[in-house]
Amino acid sequence: MAQNSTIYKVELSVADMDRHYYETHKLTVAKHPSETDERLMVRLLAFALNADEQLELTKGLSTDDEPDIWQKSLSGELELWAALGLPSEKAVRQSCNKAGKVVVYAYGGRPAEIWWDKIKNSTTRFDNLQVMNLPEQATSDLAELVNRSMKLQVNIQDGDVMISVDDRIVYVTPVEWKGAA
Repeated sequence: MAQNSTIYKVELSVADMDRHYYETHKLTVAKHPSETDERLMVRLLAFALNADEQLELTKGLSTDDEPDIWQKSLSGELELWAALGLPSEKAVRQSCNKAGKVVVYAYGGRPAEIWWDKIKNSTTRFDNLQVMNLPEQATSDLAELVNRSMKLQVNIQDGDVMISVDDRIVYVTPVEWKGAA
């Protein structure tokens, strides 16, 4: 018998001084049975980094042809495609052809570095692709914040991110491996 997803209620308050975006999002997040706490928190971090009224969490792991997060225009065009982890070169190419901007949030330490070394030369032609690496210790620390009902406060300034839950704080400094034009 297949396991069901676990539902998380998240109140995500974003104060992004870099983009002058200040909003609270009430999210219901389904965590796939094979998804780790670390990946769940990376998904929420990626949402905060791209926060917008039109931004949506998708079905994620349960669907191959959707990113983890996307933003569509009012007329239905894909403006942003945000993927987590280490997508294949083919998946990166296909997403770059579907969306105006693609952001890949790589994480996992050494495996992420090996993945990037393997595919970086084939990504140079994609001006709409941005690849960000999330430090392994930071994503591991984020996983420890997971709770079925979370109130996350995310402050972003000069590219540095501070995530707080209750009295616990995690600092994340994403490293840009490839910038979009």
